[in-house]
Amino acid sequence: MDYALYWQHTDFLTRSLFFILLLMSVVSWCAIVLRVLDTRRLQKDAVLLLQQSVSGLRGRMQQLLPDQRKSVAEQALLRQINRTRVESERGLQILGTTAAVAPFVGLFGTVWGIFHALHAIGQSGQAGLGQVAGPVGEALIMTGLGLAVAIPAVLGYNVCVRLNRKMLAQLQDEAHLVLIDQLLPPASTSTAPNSTGSQT
Repeated sequence: MDYALYWQHTDFLTRSLFFILLLMSVVSWCAIVLRVLDTRRLQKDAVLLLQQSVSGLRGRMQQLLPDQRKSVAEQALLRQINRTRVESERGLQILGTTAAVAPFVGLFGTVWGIFHALHAIGQSGQAGLGQVAGPVGEALIMTGLGLAVAIPAVLGYNVCVRLNRKMLAQLQDEAHLVLIDQLLPPASTSTAPNSTGSQT
């Protein structure tokens, strides 16, 4: 199939749909790469941010009762986890929209191309297989382009969502460890009875 000849027979709408699909493909690939890199950065920084969110309140929480101290620490950890979740979901809307819209954009281009092909066949008066197969096959290129844009977007979306779930699960575990560390008494007070017992 001569794609240059196909491009010459396309109209303004078909070319516009082609460039829209091309733009969607470039944006989705950029979103996939940036999202994966940003998720790796969040994995490195999120644990430190969790610890800092509680350690900054440690001096003020010493005056509270244990139940109050636990509630304050839980709220601080949940707030930081929610911030990380929101930041980890940036760009996923682009991938989801591209995965959902691109096949329909390609299908619309195919329908529009078939319409023009049948219109040209009707004007020429020749409706043989040789006259129909070429224009219809060329029109189906838009469906293939739509799928070529949508499939990587779907795969990238699933990969990013899986990475985010894994990261948030690790953050939940780390948050429990930080909370336990806040509720346990200092090591010096726990060793005091042992030292007095050894003297007696």
